[in-house]
Amino acid sequence: QVQLVESGGGLVQAGGSLRLSCAASGSIVSINAMGWYRQAPGKQRELVAAVTSGGSTSYVDSVKGRFTISRDNAKNTVYLQMNSLKPEDTAVYYCNAASPRFYQNWGQGTQVTVSS
Repeated sequence: QVQLVESGGGLVQAGGSLRLSCAASGSIVSINAMGWYRQAPGKQRELVAAVTSGGSTSYVDSVKGRFTISRDNAKNTVYLQMNSLKPEDTAVYYCNAASPRFYQNWGQGTQVTVSS
C-alpha cells in the first residue's frame, strides 16, 4: 500500500482552470490504471478519469473535452488538468487505482469549488 496525497484544489470561477496533483509515497508503476475520483456533497464517489501505465486515458462523459489526466511514473505522481470548470464540478477530488481490486489507502482529497 502507498499513501496518496492530493493537492491543487481551490476556489475558482466558472470557466476557470485548476491542475490537481496526486503524489504517491511509493511506486505506482505496478498499478496499471490510476484514476481521479470526486465526491460531491450527498453523492457517491465517482471515477471521472483514468490513465493506464501505457498512457491510455478514459473519461466520464461529463468531463470529456475539459479534463486531462496524466501520470509520471518516475515521480510517482498523477495529474488532472481541469479546464472550463463548471459549478457542477464542485467536489472533493481523490486519486487511487482505477480498479477496486488495487485500491490503496485513500488520501484526504482536495476540495474544488467552482462559483457561478
